[in-house]
Amino acid sequence: MTAIDGSHRGMRLVTLRYWAGARAAAGVTEETFEAGPRVGDVLDAAVTAHPALRDVVAVCSVLLDGRSVGRDAEVGEDKVVEVLPPFAGG
Repeated sequence: MTAIDGSHRGMRLVTLRYWAGARAAAGVTEETFEAGPRVGDVLDAAVTAHPALRDVVAVCSVLLDGRSVGRDAEVGEDKVVEVLPPFAGG
């Protein structure tokens, strides 16, 4: 995880919210990362901070401000990325 000081070019402050098994793996509900410009960069920062997330993130859906996105989606400053593991039931 990169320090949150705004000094790195191309870095953005992004809020990451974890749901269900992702929350259990991270040990927190929400946190802020300074990461590169893509969703994948934010997820990589989260896995670096919480190695138990690696397998969970591999099967999760990812939302950017409520919309489903892939790892290559660009993340703007002060956006919210949500990590949703698959849910059982119907």
